Amino acid sequence: SLGFAPSFLARTVAATAPTRRRKQLIAIFQRGAVDGLSVVVPHGEPEYYRARPGLALGRPGSSADAALDLDGFFGFNPRLAPLKPFWDRRELAVIHACGSPNGTRSHFDAQDYMETGTPGVKSTPDGWLNRYLQARRVEEETPFRAVALTPQMPRLLQGRAAALAMRTIDQFSLRGAPAAGGFEAEYAAAADQLLGGTGRDAFEAMRTLESAAPSRYQPEHGAQYPASAFGQALKQIAQLSKAGVGLEVAFAEIGGWDTHVNQGSAQGQLATRLDDFSRSIAALVTDLGDRMADTVVLTMSEFGRAVQENGSRGTDHGHGNAMLAIGGSIRGGIVHGRWPGLAVADRYEGRDLAVTTDFRNVFAEL
Repeated sequence: SLGFAPSFLARTVAATAPTRRRKQLIAIFQRGAVDGLSVVVPHGEPEYYRARPGLALGRPGSSADAALDLDGFFGFNPRLAPLKPFWDRRELAVIHACGSPNGTRSHFDAQDYMETGTPGVKSTPDGWLNRYLQARRVEEETPFRAVALTPQMPRLLQGRAAALAMRTIDQFSLRGAPAAGGFEAEYAAAADQLLGGTGRDAFEAMRTLESAAPSRYQPEHGAQYPASAFGQALKQIAQLSKAGVGLEVAFAEIGGWDTHVNQGSAQGQLATRLDDFSRSIAALVTDLGDRMADTVVLTMSEFGRAVQENGSRGTDHGHGNAMLAIGGSIRGGIVHGRWPGLAVADRYEGRDLAVTTDFRNVFAEL
């Protein structure tokens, strides 16, 4: 009924004892293959404008909907304006022309390869973040060391190491059960006999999260989360981070990036998703405040989009893409990686942004 196996209960949480602040990774998956060339725009590349006469964002300063200049060559989509201050403070870095050495354009396969960290190998049993949890043991391991704010456990957290997946913090409780108190007492008694009292710790963990219920949580530093599912997921990650429950790895996802038709640029379908994406992440980083010195937020997507716009005012499945990394320990204010160029001769298979940085190098560094 609780969703706890004995091996999971054995990793207890002392909810009343202070836990030292640990480093955290917040991984965000943009499912559907975001168009990295419309997110971090190579406005200094003439071929970008030739290939995308209807979708290209204007050069910085050319209009209100033009790209926001980053370094004279690259610029942000204007819908990423909430993230620009972190770039200016050198807390945000871009890794461009990043992706998989495997050239699949299948969403399912590419997401699987990125989440397992084994491009081209479908038989890998666990995700790359779960393998990290297995390899790096901690003395104060709690049930909340790894949490996904998703309906199902994401592939990158599947494996032998304990992890939780939940839609909302409120679901991790017995709230609404008329006999919850009696059930807790009976379960705790059984735990005393069989598991050395660890059952009580599980219920205490539930109470710890209930004390940080979303209805009572107040973001700090003026952070304002969008009311979207993604915004509320990041808000709850901030709650867990501040609750002192031993959070080390958190995961959230946002879909809607498969823009084959009517993609738009600074306005339209893509822009609407980027607005939610950027405002939610900006709220999270602002809310965490000085905790960001020990935190990295990393965004990823299974592959990018084709360089050339298609006949439906959209873009088709591509290859190389852009990742964002935000945090106090990030070497920010830089677009990392070697830019391969967008000329046809420089493209992957003559159509896509080439990959010059393997995404696994980014994962390994973090």
